[in-house]
Amino acid sequence: MVSYLRWILLPFSIIYDIVTRIRNFCFNAGFKKSVSFQIPVISIGNITVGGTGKTPHTEYLSKLLLPTCKTAMISRGYKRLTKGVVVANNESKASDIGDEPFQLHQKFPGLKVIAAEKRVDGINTCLKIFGDTEVILLDDAYQHRHLKPGLSILLIDFNRPIWRDYLLPAGNLREASSGKNRADIIIISKCPVNFTDYQKNRILKKLKSFNPENIFFTGFKYGQPYSFANPSVKTEIDASKQVLIVTGIANPKPLNKYISALTPTVSSLVFSDHHNFSEKDVQLIGQRFYQLDGENKILITTEKDAVRLKELNLLPEQIVKYTYILPIKVQFFFNRGAAFNKQILEYVRKN
Repeated sequence: MVSYLRWILLPFSIIYDIVTRIRNFCFNAGFKKSVSFQIPVISIGNITVGGTGKTPHTEYLSKLLLPTCKTAMISRGYKRLTKGVVVANNESKASDIGDEPFQLHQKFPGLKVIAAEKRVDGINTCLKIFGDTEVILLDDAYQHRHLKPGLSILLIDFNRPIWRDYLLPAGNLREASSGKNRADIIIISKCPVNFTDYQKNRILKKLKSFNPENIFFTGFKYGQPYSFANPSVKTEIDASKQVLIVTGIANPKPLNKYISALTPTVSSLVFSDHHNFSEKDVQLIGQRFYQLDGENKILITTEKDAVRLKELNLLPEQIVKYTYILPIKVQFFFNRGAAFNKQILEYVRKN
């Protein structure tokens, strides 16, 4: 059925391809203006629609840069309820700046976070308010050609490689796979735990026109779940627990697979990516949670979902005390994390 629909949508993908190629040509040829800035600007983006791991990688870069650089992050703030340029402050909510920017705002008090559809306006506002900013991170700006970053990082999902996909609407590509050539660094994200040299070499052959020294492979490592109500309280997931997983992310399958390997009693409730939870959703979550057998049961959600659930403030206390957040962090394969860090820090230092 999916293949049949793809064939029907293919003519529209061809039209979409022509439009995006003309647009990129206009920027490449200078017919459309790209603005650059005098300070280091690092873009983290993708070609594929949906989650490729931008937020964990932006978090990784924030941890890397903040100890030595005054860092700001500009994001469009997907699905926020505001418009224009919004500077995060102590009163900000996820609905003001977007769930992912709010997550980073909470985690890194020293990180200046700004939501702006037009990233140029966002950077100009940042430099006006925070004149001592030394480096700027751009979240999800690979197709935002009006701004020319100094360093562009492209994320490609291991499970959905761009060379096996189609352009929208038949597939999930925002532009032709040749758009990868604008990147300075390519990260193959979401690689499996048992990722092998053979798999790496096959991917390198697909990217043979790209310098292999600038290609990195990463996966996600799950941390210890911490309490929704009190982050200092942590728990373990083991075979004695019954788990309800509540997610509103692009691809919950890896998370479900990870938890299912730890305990046989797992139920999941899946919402759309960046889902704005409602009172009705909370009622459904409660119903599904109480359907779990036994007393030793917990609810697991992601950090991104947690910021939206907390803002809603509708989870009943009897569920809140059983709710835990599962953190993730980026890990580099083949001991190349230091090489990646060096490239980033050298770019910032030189600029």
